[in-house]
Amino acid sequence: MDNAASTPIDKEVIDEMLPYMTCNYGNPSSLHKLGRYSRQGILSSRLKVSKLIGCNISEVHFTSGGTESNNLALTGCAKLIKKTNHSCNQIIVSEIEHDSILETVSNIGKEMKFNVDFVPVDKDGLANEERFKELISSETGLISIMLVNNEIGTIQPIKKLSEIAKSKNKKIIFHTDAIQALGKIPINVKDLGIDLLSISSHKINGPKGAGALYVKRGLNLEPILFGGGQENRLRSGTENVQSIVGFGKACEVATTKLEANENRIKEIQRYTIKRITNEIPYSKLNGSKKQRVPNNINFSFQGINGEDLLIKLDENEIALSTGSACSSNKKQKASHVLKAMGLSHQEVTGSIRLSLGYQNTREELDTTITKLKEIISELRRLNEFEFESKQNNKTTK
Repeated sequence: MDNAASTPIDKEVIDEMLPYMTCNYGNPSSLHKLGRYSRQGILSSRLKVSKLIGCNISEVHFTSGGTESNNLALTGCAKLIKKTNHSCNQIIVSEIEHDSILETVSNIGKEMKFNVDFVPVDKDGLANEERFKELISSETGLISIMLVNNEIGTIQPIKKLSEIAKSKNKKIIFHTDAIQALGKIPINVKDLGIDLLSISSHKINGPKGAGALYVKRGLNLEPILFGGGQENRLRSGTENVQSIVGFGKACEVATTKLEANENRIKEIQRYTIKRITNEIPYSKLNGSKKQRVPNNINFSFQGINGEDLLIKLDENEIALSTGSACSSNKKQKASHVLKAMGLSHQEVTGSIRLSLGYQNTREELDTTITKLKEIISELRRLNEFEFESKQNNKTTK
């Protein structure tokens, strides 16, 4: 139940990768036959990725994953802006971006003297459009708003936001982190009206170690890695051929199965939300009920600590998370996403995220819900005094 963190590799993907891990192992920059096989594998994958996001094959640039794609998009843009348009020294991002966005713009602000402004969100995690409009000026050079939030699954109206931005300042470069959207909802970069889009392989049943950045034709993004000039001189380094091939196959599978998977997962999402809401007292669904990807379920449970619940579920061989897996190696901190939405400290620390995959069954959800009820009841009994006090205080207020 933690598919937003990573997904199992699809069997079709494994079969596609195997030849590139055994006989077709050549360096794609080599001129001999083995090199040509690898180059062809990359080219084929580039086409498959482009079909899933609705762009030209030349606009797809492979990276090591979503974090590198986000870093390349933002830092490469900042370098380009400094080189070509010194007056545009403002970056706008939302308050609920992934750390790979927030930490990158923080670094850009310090190292390259950009001003960074943050768009607040409402109680559902949707960007405040009025404040967004107010922040945009003639000095705005770059905007980055994620398409789908990794913690709460809220879908931002990127097409509308990009239209607003470019109607006020045509020079703005608009980037979206679509890592949690890929394979979950239809994506067409032309329709969204964006210039840059980041995606990752291991979120859609592909291998780890591969991602891509869509760069709109004509945007001369500056590189952040130098050397061999691979990926149209934008990302130097010998390509991770087998993972790129696997990523391409995962995109091909997602293209053919997107609608069927979306409908099936949405059905078990609705089923799970309804049962948890009806059967577990003092539970609260976080994020938008309507503008939400079908695989995400984020709940707060009063009277418990989310990490305690996570550990107990893990002991019962049920894997889920309290938020972003990408920051698990850091000192644990309360979710900046839930805090930005105005949730109380108790709601933030009592939250968990279930994220579904096509392999999950209703029977697995039934097992999970049964264990959730048992463990939450047990944890609330252990914290009975604290829990009752908080409920009484809430009632008094």
